[in-house]
Amino acid sequence: MGEGLQHQDGHSLVHASTVPPCQAYDPAFAYEVAAIVQEGLQRMYGGGSENPDVFYYITLYNENYPMPIMPEGDPATVRAAIMRGLYQWAPAPEGPSRRANLLFSGSAQGAARQAAVELAEHFDVGVELWSATSYKRLRENALEVERWNRLHPSQDPRTADVVQLLANSPGPIVAVTDFMKIVPEQISRFLPGRTFVPLGTDGMGRSDTRESLRKFFEIDLGHVVVGVLSALHASGEVDADLVEAAIARYGIDAETIDPYLV
Repeated sequence: MGEGLQHQDGHSLVHASTVPPCQAYDPAFAYEVAAIVQEGLQRMYGGGSENPDVFYYITLYNENYPMPIMPEGDPATVRAAIMRGLYQWAPAPEGPSRRANLLFSGSAQGAARQAAVELAEHFDVGVELWSATSYKRLRENALEVERWNRLHPSQDPRTADVVQLLANSPGPIVAVTDFMKIVPEQISRFLPGRTFVPLGTDGMGRSDTRESLRKFFEIDLGHVVVGVLSALHASGEVDADLVEAAIARYGIDAETIDPYLV
């Protein structure tokens, strides 16, 4: 099995994607967990004429880190965004001349947030941070919209949530997860024309600490920074020298074997 981060689970969200009634969420913060639990209880047991035949799968982690407060704004609007599967957690800082988007879920938030700081301070890249609470939810919405458009050719086409959300966020998209790359890849084909780079835990982890395991799977701070710069290079926005400088800065061995093959 793909191990993920020390819990023999890089693949359960892949399994969840094959089960239609399963509402699968990978929250990063406590307020997201609260919103999902509240919505799930109301949806399954709240009474009324519509109680859908669904169940909820929520990933939780045994890693301690400070929990931020819910973003400012109407709480109901924030909770709705959490349930939709993706929302902007922090805008790009002012100043940097280049832009990119970092999608994180679960405890991968740590590397994403650190990378955003490093990219702004050392590489002139402003990163928008997005919390991706459910790639499954985003994919299902996109498939639903795609089907509706196919069957209603004479009407104005609808727009999938993930397309609408990221439409005004320029630059490439890098998604980092503690799960296999195919989890964020569920949304990539709905974003044609956008450089999309998934970073995940494909392979068999054999490390004794989270830090070394994240380095092994190439989802730590350094690899996230390099992932963003490489995506900008693919888009023609930075030179290869800058990517190589980042590889050297974070001590990454470019010739190491792909962790998937170890």
